Amino acid sequence: MTEALVGFAAIFVLALLRVPLAFAMGLVGFVGLGLMRGWPATAANAAQVVYESGFAYTLSVVPLFILMGNFVARAGLAQELFHAAYAFVGHLRGGLAHATVLACAGFGAICGSSIATAATMSKVAYPSMKKLGYADHLSTGVIAAGGTLGIMIPPSTILVIYGIVTETHIGKLFAAGVLPGLVCAVLMMACVAVITWRDPTAGPAGERTPWPERWAAVRAIWGVALLVLLVLGGIYGGFFTATEGAGIGAAGAFFFALLRGKLSWRVLGQVLVDSARTTAMLFTILIAAMMFASFVNFTSLPGDLKGWILELGLPPLAVVGSMMLIYVLLGTIMEELSMVLLTIPVFFPVVIQLGFDPVWFGVLIVLVVQIGLISPPVGMNLFVLNAMLREVALRQIFRGVWPFVAALVVALAVVLEFQGLALWLPGLMQ
Repeated sequence: MTEALVGFAAIFVLALLRVPLAFAMGLVGFVGLGLMRGWPATAANAAQVVYESGFAYTLSVVPLFILMGNFVARAGLAQELFHAAYAFVGHLRGGLAHATVLACAGFGAICGSSIATAATMSKVAYPSMKKLGYADHLSTGVIAAGGTLGIMIPPSTILVIYGIVTETHIGKLFAAGVLPGLVCAVLMMACVAVITWRDPTAGPAGERTPWPERWAAVRAIWGVALLVLLVLGGIYGGFFTATEGAGIGAAGAFFFALLRGKLSWRVLGQVLVDSARTTAMLFTILIAAMMFASFVNFTSLPGDLKGWILELGLPPLAVVGSMMLIYVLLGTIMEELSMVLLTIPVFFPVVIQLGFDPVWFGVLIVLVVQIGLISPPVGMNLFVLNAMLREVALRQIFRGVWPFVAALVVALAVVLEFQGLALWLPGLMQ
């Protein structure tokens, strides 16, 4: 157990020295395992991890969903989603903010990335809110928070990676994210309602859209509906695996962008390069985390921690709740994916030992990642918005997200207490 604790301490020291967390995890894992098992065995283990990660069929789902999201973004579907949402809720106080949440939920159903969702919606929603006189703290707060729906509402790259690392059924994880994702969206919209009730000038109402224009806006998003139905319907119905669904979705998004005239050779090159860069980043973090996990599993930490928790006699739900608190606190100082992959080898065996469903725990993991993505000072979505919206001060972005952080904490508490919210849809699958 001492060796593992020294390893965690070494990672934090390297992180403070500004060593990228992926390299810190990989280095500590390699050196730690080498000191305990010997260098030949450690080198063989490292080679095996890299080889198996690069050639694993199940991991091909990651670049395919990323590619699908990039094609969809280039096809201009985000603008149509926002326009359709605004047609129905734009006349309400804070209507543009409500429309942003709904558009983020729809875009998340075909994207799978929080950062991509936040970046895309900053281009689509912010100019409209600025034009109508919305307060910057509300505009940026709702875009940053709405962007996190991209990793809860399936397909989700975080759920895919969690499923691969823990060997949990990815299709069931996708099904489990639907209802909690809708709960998050509803709570965010409630948050907007409270903010604009307290300060009506923060989000003035827009003009009411006539019903004929509303139906026209709905008809314009048929491509999104078809793509979601094809991919997720096929996975949930058992017609194809998650990997096959990702391939079909990527191909469908490609042809959709092509038919709409949005895909030149230059744009195609940009899409492929962007997808390759994102995939390389995720795989680097994943490989490093698996190397560190090999080191942790070779120590006595997982077994000792399980024994210690069971001896405390705490209610099982209190134990998981304590884990979630640790995650929320870590999310304020660490990059979210690295945080999850760093701690899964320690926490996951305890959760299984306590008798909880790994699918439910996966949804909780995504919720704490959502909170981390918008928690100052290192929330990734906050810095994406800061880079995209240079005219908005970072302090305004920080100010705007706190109500939405509270909304996501409430969502976490709801899913923690009511497990059926995450497990009902997976239970209907074959």
